[in-house]
Amino acid sequence: MEEKIRTNVTCISASNITHSGMVSSTSYRICESVVSSIFNRGMTCESSIIDLREYPVLPCIGCGECYDTHRCACDDAFNRIYERIIHSDVVFIVSPHYAPILAQLCMILEKMEQITFLHWAKDNAYRSELYGIPAGVIFHGGGAEWVLPSYKNMVNNPIAITNALATIQLKLVPFSEEWKTGIPLPVRHVENVSDSVFPVQEYDWNGDLDRRISDYVAVVMKSSPFG
Repeated sequence: MEEKIRTNVTCISASNITHSGMVSSTSYRICESVVSSIFNRGMTCESSIIDLREYPVLPCIGCGECYDTHRCACDDAFNRIYERIIHSDVVFIVSPHYAPILAQLCMILEKMEQITFLHWAKDNAYRSELYGIPAGVIFHGGGAEWVLPSYKNMVNNPIAITNALATIQLKLVPFSEEWKTGIPLPVRHVENVSDSVFPVQEYDWNGDLDRRISDYVAVVMKSSPFG
């Protein structure tokens, strides 16, 4: 019997949250839902989740040493993440809404952009190691359904378009004509807790949320060479 080709899927949890009670962030839990959706569809794949809280990434200083090596000369944490991404067949990026591009994710995108741009500037036909890898973007939190279009402009669009995925040559996968830069996941309820400065956001995990994730996963996976 011919063995099925295995797809390598990497899901990036971009949350920075490490405060007490947030051992498993919402972003990480969404990544787990992405992985579950893939397996529930009976796809043969290898999957892994990159939790950016575990990587002490450093900002780019523009030294230019990555031109020859295609790797950062002073950031092993970034290099380990980059190796995993370039060896992926599909990438998902999951980011909460509390900044347009979160700190760790911003530094990673910045360094991948630098590696790509230095070569592209000399040769406009240059293809990066990330070229054509399908990428899905999921953002969550911040408010209910009616505010999501405005959050798209603040989170999805900067990640997907402005000096980010397009520049590093990942292939952004749209969900629909309305959601061209990925999908949003709204909160069901936000509650302020007296003994915490952080509001508690409640998600509809067993309802619409998982369905949205599953629907988008199907679209992204279909765009892969093995879809």
